Amino acid sequence: MHAFQSTAAFLGLVLSALFPPMAAASPEDWPVRIERQHHAYAIEADGRYVETVETAIKVLKSSGLSFAKDSSIGYSTSIQQADVLEAYTLKPDGRRVPVPPGNFQVSSNQGRAGDSPIYSDRSRLTVVFPELAVGDTTVLRYRLTAKAPMFDGHFSVIDSFSPARYYGDVRVVIDAPASLRASHQAWHLKEVRNRVEGGRRVIEWAWQNRTPVDQDTLRDRTFDIERYPGYAFSSFPGYADIARAYGERADAKAEVTPRIAALASEISGDAGEPREIARRLYEWVSREISYAGNCIGLGAVVPRDLDVVLDNRMGDCKDHATLLQALLKARGIDSTQALVNAGNVHVLPKTPVASMVNHVITYVPALDLYMDSTSSTEPFGSLPASVAGKRVLLVHGYRDDTATPMPQRGNDSQRMRARLAIAEDGSVDGGVNIHINGRMAVAARESFREAGDRARKDMVRDYFRSGGMLADGSVRIEAPEAVPEQITLDVDYRVTDMVVLPGGFTVSPWFMNPMSISSIVSAQLPDPVRPAGETDCSGARSEESYEYTFAPSLRIVAVPPDVSLSEGPVTYTARHRIEDNRLIIDRTLDDRTPGPVCSAEYNTAYGRLMGLIMKNLRAQVVVLGPGAEVP
Repeated sequence: MHAFQSTAAFLGLVLSALFPPMAAASPEDWPVRIERQHHAYAIEADGRYVETVETAIKVLKSSGLSFAKDSSIGYSTSIQQADVLEAYTLKPDGRRVPVPPGNFQVSSNQGRAGDSPIYSDRSRLTVVFPELAVGDTTVLRYRLTAKAPMFDGHFSVIDSFSPARYYGDVRVVIDAPASLRASHQAWHLKEVRNRVEGGRRVIEWAWQNRTPVDQDTLRDRTFDIERYPGYAFSSFPGYADIARAYGERADAKAEVTPRIAALASEISGDAGEPREIARRLYEWVSREISYAGNCIGLGAVVPRDLDVVLDNRMGDCKDHATLLQALLKARGIDSTQALVNAGNVHVLPKTPVASMVNHVITYVPALDLYMDSTSSTEPFGSLPASVAGKRVLLVHGYRDDTATPMPQRGNDSQRMRARLAIAEDGSVDGGVNIHINGRMAVAARESFREAGDRARKDMVRDYFRSGGMLADGSVRIEAPEAVPEQITLDVDYRVTDMVVLPGGFTVSPWFMNPMSISSIVSAQLPDPVRPAGETDCSGARSEESYEYTFAPSLRIVAVPPDVSLSEGPVTYTARHRIEDNRLIIDRTLDDRTPGPVCSAEYNTAYGRLMGLIMKNLRAQVVVLGPGAEVP
């Protein structure tokens, strides 16, 4: 399946809080605008820092009041302190209305009796601005003090600004010891200062965007910071140093205790081959340890003690990777943790910034095998799309060119065989066999498992009733435990008054179908208003076979045309034949898009092919009843 994912941009904490999904409005339609956004970092040699932020947001329309009336500051309770220095509503005549003490609220995640919270240490300080009206400006100046560095002796930061937003004045100042070895980059910002003053180097960038572009012109749905105005600063010499700094804390947690050794032996049982042992351990961790809590970020770079993870059967990505590493080690299998970006970032900037890798997975060198046990539905041996085909930072065995594998081409597939007997009154006696392979199969197994026996029993009746039809039937599921990436559904159904005769209908699955060709194609049709940009992408294969048997009194007078279409690694074929009063149709969509990223040019051609396929899918079979004449 060609994966088109939503646009994302690094817009910073304040901007994200102020502008939830407010859509792709044209610049003149925005109800608020950013008059001022200033960031100043004062960095110490040990990695501690103080960040001072000032924002001024002007309300242009009444619809902007709900967005600007409050602003939130997120921070890590364990290593940061947030202080509001100034907060007020600025009236057009220059009058300031200070935010009163009762208009502040702190929402904290804290443990009991002073202990660290098990789930998350994030807190949020919210400021509500008084007497806000159209034409007013909200001004907030606050300070974040890092009481401890995320990684000892290091500081790194990256941020960017959307060219589709109005920015009256952006200023970024970084003030660090001149002795601190650091690198920096800026994209589309103007450097207005870079000099040493009193033993400290001060770098300042400026930018303004008073004629923002239309959001629709930002076509690319993968994120590359070099496309946007932004900056990066880091004391890490390279990405290997980020992996090393994380590993210094994480490796110590992957200790083989008597509890870990006993658990590893119990889970692996009689397995002797390393790959089978790894499979059993991975599947146990992915099923039994729920995924929750902080991952890589401020205050969240050290895995929890494994006894805590096991006692609560819960952990974040670091906990998952550390537990799996310890279990593997207990069975004599060496592994290492690997840092990766699980968002829509495929290209890491030259300046190595720790926040660019926000997820942790496991790598077994001897098997050349990556595992992400935070995904409870991912088959052993494959990875979620969010981390497939991406650069990884191995804690041990680091290489600059290391990347996770892409899914095997053609592994995600569906084969469907449908048989339908259509009576003269339009009732249908049908059945369908659906075999699904790959990631969709694992997800389908989960859905049917959660549905329960009663839901499965009533599935046919409820499905057709949602379309206003009366039906009964049965669903049989074959889901072999030994092959979790496969599932087979056998469905029988009887539906009254399903087909209007005489008349026409399009050829499509008449029962639920996870990977029908029509659903795949319709999801990938090009947007005539917004041209295609660069996207995440991958491929899948779907085969469909239909056998329609019509009552003797019914006549087939028109069928869709046969077609054979292709564009690059994507092909579509449709074949139709009539035998007596039976119509047999075979369709195949074989999408071998390699991924993980597709260019705008590729996506334009891909969308054009989807449009041609859709024309064939919308063509109708026309059937006449007794005595009807062909016009």
